[in-house]
Amino acid sequence: MSSRQMVLRRWGGHALLLLCAVSGAGAIYYSTVQPDVLRVGAGVAFLLLLAGSIWVRAARVRLAVRVALIGGLGVWYVTDPPRNDRQWAQEYAVPADAWREGNDIHVRHVRNFRYRTPTDYIPAWYDATYPLDGLSSVDLVTSYWAGEAIAHVFLSFGFADGRHLAISIETRRQARFAYSTIAGFFHHYELFYVTADERDLIGVRTDIRRERVYLYHLNLSPEVRQHLFMSYVGAIHDLLSHPQWYNTLTDNCTTGILARAGARLRYRLDWRVILSGHTAAMAYDMNLLGPYDPARFADFAALHAASHIVRPPGAVLGPDYSDAIRAHLPPPEGPGTP
Repeated sequence: MSSRQMVLRRWGGHALLLLCAVSGAGAIYYSTVQPDVLRVGAGVAFLLLLAGSIWVRAARVRLAVRVALIGGLGVWYVTDPPRNDRQWAQEYAVPADAWREGNDIHVRHVRNFRYRTPTDYIPAWYDATYPLDGLSSVDLVTSYWAGEAIAHVFLSFGFADGRHLAISIETRRQARFAYSTIAGFFHHYELFYVTADERDLIGVRTDIRRERVYLYHLNLSPEVRQHLFMSYVGAIHDLLSHPQWYNTLTDNCTTGILARAGARLRYRLDWRVILSGHTAAMAYDMNLLGPYDPARFADFAALHAASHIVRPPGAVLGPDYSDAIRAHLPPPEGPGTP
């Protein structure tokens, strides 16, 4: 082996060790271990022990120490179970349940909070029954709170009687933790399906947080719409007895929608899966939006601008909210794709 190869190998090993140290310490720090002093102390100890292995002279001993530390952490991490019995933040405290009886879909605990400010609200839930053959539309909603790269993405299911049921795949946050984007890469949040009235799930973003919210019609046949809705129903019910971890990379709001929509595997190689602010553009390229009038919307930029929900001054989150936010949006042209 040449000296150059030896140097590259040595620095490659150092880089790998650094990656293991940072990710391992992060996994412990952002875990759900209690009390907090144990969680923080264990994370610091792992980082120091792994870094300290550099000064172990004997190569075999050094390797054994690193294997023990990284291997032990790996075993703990993959066996760390998600749970439903934690002290949750109030907006995630009551999970929905959903099940089918004949043509009827029963949904328990549809969230319908009344917000005064983003942190001051009146909790409320209701139960509802939706006819499966009355499912008439599915809308893709994207909400931006900073730049264009990242957005929260979710779906709203519309029924022939005018009702809408919005479902958002989110992190289930414990009351003792503040929200952290980094924490979503580790076992910190359980997966949660916020199943809500549009006045809650969309309204808090348009009227309370004042985020930039866009709504697009999904170009789906009745059969695909029903399949997609039933996949959500099954997932909501299953989470009650089989909790899952949320993961920013592998199981987030965007990947969950695409997987349940039955999109082809090519989306997994698309960078827009991670940069969720571009999800609607990806759906446009996959012919999943609309169909819209091609004379008016020759490209995604035009459709994106027209799909922005604009709330007039003094607007209130009343019973007509779903109709009001769609009044100025471009309607789809004709039936969905078979």
